Amino acid sequence: MAAGALGVAVLLAGLCAAREQESCTLPDSVPYAELVEDISANSSFPVGTNVRYTCRPGYRKIPGMPDNRVCGKNSTWSQIETFCKAKSCMHPGELEYGFVNVTDLTFGSTATFSCEKGYRLYGRSQISCVIKDKGVDWDGNLPLCDIVPCGPPPSIANGHYTEADNYVYQTTVTYSCNNVQKGEDPFSLIGSPSIFCTVDENSNGFWSGPPPRCKVVICENPEVENGRKLSGFASHYSYGSMVVFKCDPDYVLSGENIITCQENSTWYPPIPTCKKISEACSAPEISHGAVVPLKSAYLRGESVQISCNPPCAFADGGTEVTVTCQGQNTWSSKPNCACGPESSDSSPVISHGRIIDGKKSVYSIGDSVKIECYAGYTLHGAARIEYIGEGRWSPEVPICKLSAYIIAIICVIVAVLVFLAAFWIFKKYISQEGKSDSTPHTAKYTSCKA
Repeated sequence: MAAGALGVAVLLAGLCAAREQESCTLPDSVPYAELVEDISANSSFPVGTNVRYTCRPGYRKIPGMPDNRVCGKNSTWSQIETFCKAKSCMHPGELEYGFVNVTDLTFGSTATFSCEKGYRLYGRSQISCVIKDKGVDWDGNLPLCDIVPCGPPPSIANGHYTEADNYVYQTTVTYSCNNVQKGEDPFSLIGSPSIFCTVDENSNGFWSGPPPRCKVVICENPEVENGRKLSGFASHYSYGSMVVFKCDPDYVLSGENIITCQENSTWYPPIPTCKKISEACSAPEISHGAVVPLKSAYLRGESVQISCNPPCAFADGGTEVTVTCQGQNTWSSKPNCACGPESSDSSPVISHGRIIDGKKSVYSIGDSVKIECYAGYTLHGAARIEYIGEGRWSPEVPICKLSAYIIAIICVIVAVLVFLAAFWIFKKYISQEGKSDSTPHTAKYTSCKA
């Protein structure tokens, strides 16, 4: 009897252990939902246990999707698909003179705001979609973008500016000088007449630059001996006045012909002078070289530098020399650049063409020739080329190619000849062979018939 009771006890213990092994642990939490009943006190759940979920605040149930899980025989909870989705806030609206950046409208998302250049944000730059009154809504209001102001424009002595009701971004003010009593010297406006309200990187308003100044500027009447004014006639000359000069015949201008009255009451460039041509020199003439500085005329004592173009040089082998004007169109020396003749093999070679102008046996740098093609050929390249030394021409020596018209005629002639040759071969061999084959048969038939 004791042995039987012991066996029953062992069997019951095994059954209990088996049932414990077939139970589920506490189900995993779901981020968007929570269990309807609080089961946190339980450590295990028998097979067949059914638990239900409800959506958390900020989420709503997806119709038709199951919201429960069941403990299965394999001691695991049944799989669950998403059955809640985040609620959405309404679009926060458009921001006048600004920008709204909203990537999503669902619960937890944010909206950020910024203003156009010249406008400043008043209010929060970011709001979030949060839980509110059993639903979701933005946790702040739409901000405002207000135009950036500037302080009053700076005042200037002896002048004034155009006034406005307020000074904000892109407002422009223009300055002018005060009028003076009759007989007094007028004020000149020095500097830019207008400034405008702009903004820095922090959207703070400031004026675009310093204001102009009102100052009495009087330049002396410019007179040039042996010369005259072409324009700029006035009783007095103030800031910015311009005068243009021209020398009398047989005189040359030394300096600039246009001068302007500066704010320090002086002329810039300085007033020029007119020198008699006998005291001046015209620009020296130089072949294969350059004059620096190059002007139309030079006064006595002025110097210029003459340099030869490579590979030319002066008689002493140098490539640069300085000469001085001695008056009466005479220079201290008259150097010339010698380039030396090139060998006769520098002559351009033109197939199917010829040189019609400038042909030489020996060419020097700077020489040019004109080329034309023979009849039936067309020129590909420049017709006139210049020798640049070392057997080279610029542009490159052109070539003469057979014209398309001649090529077409040749092709037609070849095609006709091929056709005639083919016809002749056909006539001579193909036709004769046909005749020779038919003659014996005819003769044999006639003989038999007889």
